[in-house]
This record gives sequence, structure tokens and C-alpha cells, in this order.
Amino acid sequence: MTTTQLPYFAHESAYVDDGASIGHGTRIWHFSHVMSGAVIGENCSLGQNVMIAGGVTVGHGVKIQNNVSVYEGVILEDYVFCGPSMVFTNVRTPRSEFPRNTRADYAATRVKRGASIGANATIVCGVTLHEGAFVAAGAVVTRDVPAYAVVAGVPARQVGWMSAYGDILDFSGAATVTDSAGHTYQKISDTEIRRLP
Repeated sequence: MTTTQLPYFAHESAYVDDGASIGHGTRIWHFSHVMSGAVIGENCSLGQNVMIAGGVTVGHGVKIQNNVSVYEGVILEDYVFCGPSMVFTNVRTPRSEFPRNTRADYAATRVKRGASIGANATIVCGVTLHEGAFVAAGAVVTRDVPAYAVVAGVPARQVGWMSAYGDILDFSGAATVTDSAGHTYQKISDTEIRRLP
């Protein structure tokens, strides 16, 4: 089957292995590799030199920028953004002499709907980035990130809140804040906010 007959676009330099599932409207750019068993949703964008391992699930509308490898054990939900050269790991204690090469050795990492990961950030395996979480460029995430939290630094620490739309939320003097898209957020505690219906 030629590229023009596929429901997705893959640059001629990209490799898409037999057994990979790729949704309608997804674009795969130069020198990228999607391995057998990977599942990629609709309308995603995989930049240059992206690798998606077998067993990885990528939701709809996900943007993965240049030079990102998504290893087995990582789940990206809908509308996740992965900035250029950010890093996922999938084994907590890697050793060259004693390889960890079974699925039981991999620690699952979940990036929930709408979360964003900045350029050159590192996500240590076994954590969850909750809905709308925002990881600053260069941060090293070693523990779960609450929904709509902004984290930065090494190791990453929470420095604020951000709406799903991308507005900084300032709860000083108010229990609820409305962003510029008209969505309202309520502060539950210093470590939890929620989006109101």
C-alpha cells in the first residue's frame, strides 16, 4: 500500500512497522520509527526522529516534537504535548550487565489528557502526570504531578497552577478563578484544584 492510500501521512524516510495501528489524519515526519504493536490515535503529529515503541498507546490529538522516544510502558492520553528532546524512562534500575527486558521490569508512566511536557524535561518512570499538568522545560519529574499543576526544577516542584486553556491561575484571595476561555477552577487545597462543570 502506498503512502497516498493510507489514512495517515508518513514521510518517505519514516519507518512504520507492520502491526502498528495509526489513526486517520496523523502525520509522521522525517526519520521517525513506529514499531509493531504501537497504537496511535487520530490527528497526531510525530516530529522528526521520534520513536514509538511496541506496546505504547498514544491518544488522539497528541503532539510529539522532534527527538522524543516513547518507550514501552508509557501511555499518552488525548491532547498530550511532548516538547522537543524531552525524555521518558521505563526501567527504574537499568543495568547493562543485567538487562531488564521483560514487561514485568517496566514501570508504567501515564500522561493524562491535556498535559504538557516542556523541552528537555525528563519524566522518570512510574509517575502519573494528571489532567492538564504542565512540566516546565528542563524539569526532572520524579513523582506524580496533580491535575493542572505547574512544576519546574530539578527535581521538579510545584510552582503554580495552569488552566487547560493555558492561563496561569492565581488563587490568592479567591477560592475560584475563571480563565480567559470561560472555564472556572476551584481550589480544594494547596495540592488540589478542580475544573467546575
